[in-house]
Amino acid sequence: MIQVLDQHTIDKIAAGEVVERPASIVKELVENAIDSGANAVTIEIKEGGISFIRITDNGCGIPAQEVQTAFLRHATSKITSIEDLLTTASLGFRGEALSSIAAVAQVEVITKTSDALTGIRYEIHGGIERAREEIGCPEGTTFIVRNLFYNTPARRKFLKTAMTEGGYINELVEQLAMSRPDISFKFVNNGQNKINTSGNGNLKDIIYHVYGRDISGNLLPIATEREEMQINGFVAKPYVSRGNRSFEHYFVNGRYIKSPIITRAIEEAYKTFVMVHKFPFVVLNLELDPKLLDVNVHPRKMEMRYSRSEELYKFIFEEIRAVLLQKELIPEVSRPAGRTEQKKVGIIPQAPEPFEVKRKAQIKLEAEEPTPPEIHKPVVVCEPNSYNNDIMSTKEPMPFQRTDPEKVSQSMKSPEEQISLFQSDFLSEEARPRHRLIGQLFRTYWLIEYENSLFIMDQHAAHEKVMYEKLMKQYQNREILSQQVEPPLVISVNPRQIEVLQEHQQFFSDMGFQMESFGGKEYMLRSVPLETYGLAARDIFIDFIDSLIEEGTHLNMDLFIYKIATMACKAAVKGNMSLSIPEADALIDQLLQLENPYNCPHGRPTIISMTETEIEKKFKRIQDR
Repeated sequence: MIQVLDQHTIDKIAAGEVVERPASIVKELVENAIDSGANAVTIEIKEGGISFIRITDNGCGIPAQEVQTAFLRHATSKITSIEDLLTTASLGFRGEALSSIAAVAQVEVITKTSDALTGIRYEIHGGIERAREEIGCPEGTTFIVRNLFYNTPARRKFLKTAMTEGGYINELVEQLAMSRPDISFKFVNNGQNKINTSGNGNLKDIIYHVYGRDISGNLLPIATEREEMQINGFVAKPYVSRGNRSFEHYFVNGRYIKSPIITRAIEEAYKTFVMVHKFPFVVLNLELDPKLLDVNVHPRKMEMRYSRSEELYKFIFEEIRAVLLQKELIPEVSRPAGRTEQKKVGIIPQAPEPFEVKRKAQIKLEAEEPTPPEIHKPVVVCEPNSYNNDIMSTKEPMPFQRTDPEKVSQSMKSPEEQISLFQSDFLSEEARPRHRLIGQLFRTYWLIEYENSLFIMDQHAAHEKVMYEKLMKQYQNREILSQQVEPPLVISVNPRQIEVLQEHQQFFSDMGFQMESFGGKEYMLRSVPLETYGLAARDIFIDFIDSLIEEGTHLNMDLFIYKIATMACKAAVKGNMSLSIPEADALIDQLLQLENPYNCPHGRPTIISMTETEIEKKFKRIQDR
């Protein structure tokens, strides 16, 4: 039977389009505060905003006679007709925010206009009016939202932990502060001040407050305009990058949105400047013609359409590219003078790891840079009873497989399949004495003659596979070696990253990362996995955190193996590096000990071959049949 739903049910359904989580409420109410002309906004939350949210502003306030009307669906002061949608400059305009919030929470509003003698206090719970009275209060508006989804428990159970929900709000306030540096924002979480901006209009000050000196000190300003399009803000030098898009911030006419066109333009501009699967840091404020812009695409106004999208793409791409090409981008690596400087810097010189393979002559590869200060004796940090037995209990090394197109995705061939390709027992103990090591080609490939074939070994892929299986075996046997770092590495982290660190603290410890809180947003790395010491271990650590955030803080075997492969890749000897004959010979020895020596963890071959017959055909000594 078809029937018309009652208004109460309609309001709750409509609220689901606007109010997804506490951060949705904060976004709508702060945007209303900005539209009211406020230059100071305070956001207070408790329990991640689930039990309590208070937004206070010093804007124009709501006239007493209009407070009740403001909570009706599609009641708004921003537009009066459909034509206004083409020119609206306000952040809010749909007239759904207050109605949607009031439908699923207990809401109290205290407001006063400049020309009123007293203010008004109004309460509405679940869409039903509870109280209305005059009250003495300053000019502006305060919204208090309690017990989100108290009347829709099915939706409440889908909320995440209070820490996670609070992290979403923290990120939102950071975005709002960067979009409007002329407004003072204060964010208080469970009584602790987390964000406090001055509102002096200096965007770089806010970036420093949010991301610290390492990033704010490596920014390049951008300010230009072209055909009714303006762009202002900062782009970072390419080596300031992350493993996900969390560093890409852009605002259109003061609104934080997500646009595939803008994202693609930014990333294409940085192409060839940043490594594959790394994303740049940008904070860009775009001003576009409102008549050509449609922000009424999504109920939460997180998407947009622009009628001149091709021109917008070209504008952003060319302007960012021009900034990157005109600036000196060589990174500076500084060594702190002592412990007194580590609180702010925490950087040690990065030296390449020695090529640690067994060799008869015991020759070590010379490091290309100075050895990091105060190398301590390696210590075992993994003990039985490890944090994640499901991941650590694998009996044999597993192949690296990723189905995500953004990651490397290759299926490993079995040793039997590879043997059939070579048609020989080249990598066997019996064949080893008959190898004739000819020499190195292009400082990357090693030529080996065996029986009637020429074998070519990629030194990086081969050593990477050796390191991969070595690391996997260490993790399985609970024998992770950790190297202390002096002075410790100091890393700035945001609330979402802190949550990951706390949730997986034992796992990071099992991997060889020893860390502790350094106060505020900073953590100290006191030791790192031995195999990554001096090889951008800090970047590996942050990349691991970002990957966990991207995967929803869920640690699975796929992600674990991917990170082991990444560590092996960074620890392995690189191509275009000269090795001695004993070192190459020792590398072959180590390949012999592997179950599958034919592919690196990313699926690339470690060795290829050409038979004598194939070579003779190339020289026309014999004819093809």
